[in-house]
Amino acid sequence: MYLLNCCWLSELSCDSLRSNPSRVRVLDLSHSELQDSVVMLFSDLLLNPLCELETLSLRHCWLSEVSCDSLASALRSNPSNLRVLDLSENELQDSAVTLLCDFLLNPLCKLETLRLNGCWLSEVSCDSLASALSSNPSHLRELDLSDNKLQDSAVTLLSNYLLNHLCELETLRLKGCWLSEISCEDLASALRSNPSHLRELDLSYNSLPDSGVKVLCSGLESPNCELETLRLSNCWLSEISCGSLASALRSIHSHLRVLDLSGNRLQESVVNLLCSGLESPNCKLETLRLSFCRLSEINCESLVSALGSNHSHLRELDLSQNPLLDSGVMLLCFGLKTQTYKLETLRLNGCRVSQISCGSLASALRSDPSPLRELDLSENELQDSGLMLICSGLESPNCKLETLRLNGCWLSHISCKYLASALRSDPSPLRELDLSQNELQDSGVKVLCSGLESPNCDLETLRLSGCWLSEISGEYLASVLRSKPSHLRELDLSDNELQDSGVMLLCSGLESPNCDLETLRLRCCWLSEISCDSLASALRSNPSHLRELDLNENSLGDSGEKRLFDLVESPNFELEILKL
Repeated sequence: MYLLNCCWLSELSCDSLRSNPSRVRVLDLSHSELQDSVVMLFSDLLLNPLCELETLSLRHCWLSEVSCDSLASALRSNPSNLRVLDLSENELQDSAVTLLCDFLLNPLCKLETLRLNGCWLSEVSCDSLASALSSNPSHLRELDLSDNKLQDSAVTLLSNYLLNHLCELETLRLKGCWLSEISCEDLASALRSNPSHLRELDLSYNSLPDSGVKVLCSGLESPNCELETLRLSNCWLSEISCGSLASALRSIHSHLRVLDLSGNRLQESVVNLLCSGLESPNCKLETLRLSFCRLSEINCESLVSALGSNHSHLRELDLSQNPLLDSGVMLLCFGLKTQTYKLETLRLNGCRVSQISCGSLASALRSDPSPLRELDLSENELQDSGLMLICSGLESPNCKLETLRLNGCWLSHISCKYLASALRSDPSPLRELDLSQNELQDSGVKVLCSGLESPNCDLETLRLSGCWLSEISGEYLASVLRSKPSHLRELDLSDNELQDSGVMLLCSGLESPNCDLETLRLRCCWLSEISCDSLASALRSNPSHLRELDLNENSLGDSGEKRLFDLVESPNFELEILKL
């Protein structure tokens, strides 16, 4: 599979793509100001009988009516392979969607995902879509109509489609669609239908009244309802609405696994209601998102009690961007040390946590057993002293943490010494480490690489974007890629002044037979077409394991892009995702 995410694609680049259409499976031209002539060129690509394109993304491409006409005509003529079509954030309006519906009516159409969010659509579009999808045995599984002023009348039309026995839609996104209580009644009716295939419903950014949420929850309590994911972020939910949701969680028929209530101002009494639902033996919820809910340390007491319940299935808790402070985090850490806790993922980014809490977090990581597998502490002022404490927990034989995110935590090169020691510990469970937006500098990366070269280190993903790195860091990281064994699979060096010389040094590591790197991100690294020569040489090496390469926001020029495109025909070329 070959994916080419190309920003500012020119006619020259398009000609390179058309030369070998059978190897292109995924084409992503999002956020490109495409001219009609360019759209017509890749429409010709779709018409080629050798074309096996499965995914086409044209998000925010300033598509005109002429472009849509060319695209719709090509899709109608050769629709059989396309599975995903994303036309979001284009002013398509209803007329363009009507053209697309002719494509959906084609019996050869196998489209599974259609994204039309932010396309200036109205109920007219929904009428065309519902009619087209109901007229033909549809393969559509995901439909995204978010950020369109559809209103209730449009949702009524869609709900009628959901009631159709031919409908097998599993995911419906209606975020920011100006919906009211009437829409909730129609959707609840669809959830109660037999059979109901809907598994994910997104109603975020709609001002839903209490009566509407109550009706929706009555659908969740139906024995026919199989919904597993419900998103209600930024819906202005009240205490009454949360009481209805808690009742649904306690229902014996509830299948909910993911509940997103982010961006709602939840008071202490509201959180207590939700926690009463979490403690029910019927509740199967595994993921609860409460970011931006204005929670405080007081709410942590209720959450600790609910998570400690013998009936709790919760595995992921997102409390990001709430002022929990150190006192709230210490309460959560006390709960994490109890044996009844099953929580594996805890997100605390932007919770006003300081180094004071780090001792409690380290203690939780050292507890036996320690359930945590993923911890996000990004955007907290931990500083080097706080990270030193956390690393003492990482070095414990009881610690099973695999993912640690420390994006923007006020860390310096000193922190790299503690992390390198943790990576050398036996055993070291860490598989993913994010240190982006910290002033580590080259000296910090040099120390960190000494830990990466340890035989005990099994780190697979390392993110160092915006860490004040220069070309010298390219040499240190190349040494890691050459080491045996090297477990690194993903490396993000975006937003650093590596320049061409730094990429040349890095490529010496990519060409090593020990290197198994699959994803390399070099967005905004001050690169020119010279870097394309070095990367092209590395990609021609045998074997090259690289599958994704991100070179966005670099001045590569048409000549540099063409060098990379020309590699498509190379027998050793295995790259699947190329972002330019």
